[in-house]
Amino acid sequence: MTRPSKRAIREGVDNDGPVARIDRRNRVPLALQIYERIRAAIDTRALTPGARVASARVLASELGVARGTVEAAYQRLAGEGYLLARGPAGTIVSPNLSIVPRVLARAHGAGRAAASTMVDQHEAATATAPDPPPPLQLGIPALDAFPRKIWSRLAGRRARATLPADFGYGDPSGELALKQAIAAYLLVSRGVACRPRQVFVTSGYRAGLALAATTLLAPGDAVWIEDPCYPPTRAVLERASMAVAPVPVDDEGLVVAQGRALAPDARLAVVTPSHQAPLCVSMTVARRLTLLEWAAKARAWVFEDDYDGEFHYEGPTLPALKSLDSGDRVLYAGSFSKTLVPALSLGYLVVPDALVPRFAVAARIAPGSGARMMQAVVADFLEQGHFARHLKKMRLLYAQRRNWLAQALRTAFGERIEIDQTRGGMHLIVRVRGRATDRTLARRAQQAGLNCQPLSERYANAGAGARDKGVLMGFTNVTSAREASVIARRLHEAWALG
Repeated sequence: MTRPSKRAIREGVDNDGPVARIDRRNRVPLALQIYERIRAAIDTRALTPGARVASARVLASELGVARGTVEAAYQRLAGEGYLLARGPAGTIVSPNLSIVPRVLARAHGAGRAAASTMVDQHEAATATAPDPPPPLQLGIPALDAFPRKIWSRLAGRRARATLPADFGYGDPSGELALKQAIAAYLLVSRGVACRPRQVFVTSGYRAGLALAATTLLAPGDAVWIEDPCYPPTRAVLERASMAVAPVPVDDEGLVVAQGRALAPDARLAVVTPSHQAPLCVSMTVARRLTLLEWAAKARAWVFEDDYDGEFHYEGPTLPALKSLDSGDRVLYAGSFSKTLVPALSLGYLVVPDALVPRFAVAARIAPGSGARMMQAVVADFLEQGHFARHLKKMRLLYAQRRNWLAQALRTAFGERIEIDQTRGGMHLIVRVRGRATDRTLARRAQQAGLNCQPLSERYANAGAGARDKGVLMGFTNVTSAREASVIARRLHEAWALG
């Protein structure tokens, strides 16, 4: 049974809505004002069937009225079937109530604006239920494969073991248990050696990049970004007033020589070496060493976004760029949004040891690092080996789902399409032969309920070449070969290639 927020009853609807705040100067009796407020909350689904309402004593105390006044309002609502009194168990909104939005007329009248507000509120309230990600959505892990039973058991155990001290704010840089677990995981799985003090827990990639940029750089400093790139990268840096320099990417990764030519005084380079976002190519070892050499000589920094380095399906997995960083110029960022679920809103940033004091100060004024209990559950998930087992399962599952979608597309389109043969990542790049642009194709797919994205929009300096065009399709939530075939047929109808 859900509980409404206290605000839902205490504040009711704004003065612009059909029910005003409690007004003792109004000739309308206080009991009737409270009645109208609660009925408005029910009609607009601010209070849903089965929701518990505050006791008459509590609500009377909050509103500053006599208890009998609230009881009179509750009795009228119960008489009309809106509320159900259950004795010591409290009073709830009638579970069997069929709610139809109605405009409540005040004693002093209500106009069309009030009616419109009521309908808008009802529509907004009924539209809040979360929807599953649309087919082909990018960047979403397999939500159906998340180990919910294990997670529930760990979360319940943590909740039962919570002490009063655990309800405080905690360390702004993150919970020590999670930082220790991350450091241990990175050493074994990604070849990144660090101490827990170097790990800063964040609310995700954007928060980590913003923390690094504002801590290390001054407004106007030049920053290399990949071209094409993950759109939020540019947005975060521009919001921090950095001078963004898009550097071309080829089959070996970021072209360092062109970066030197475009912005020789750059103070930071943001790269995705494991699987370039969005091209999915892996930066070669030679190019990695060239990038590190540049950073050392220029006294610049490299921000490594290793967002899905664990999902490599063919050939040996390349080590993290940070594992080659003998000059200690790399800041390593990871996120649990891709490896677990986005709802965690948890990421982390590993900084060079010499920078720890500066980042510790910055973390105190940065956005929070996430709920302490959630961090504790993630720490247990890592420490007990569930994370490593989950990633192994996902690698096998994603390889299969990638094959399902690729095969279904080839069956539906034949030689009209070309699919990039990358060795890892969480999406396909499909290049379509014909006159239609990738933006047109993506728009048609979206109109058909398939969330494809155009590759060309991720370029700052897209050329006229065919390699700059393509349609991005996430495959992680394609749950069967049959579903892949249905998606391919829908795409074929939407694109109408003839």
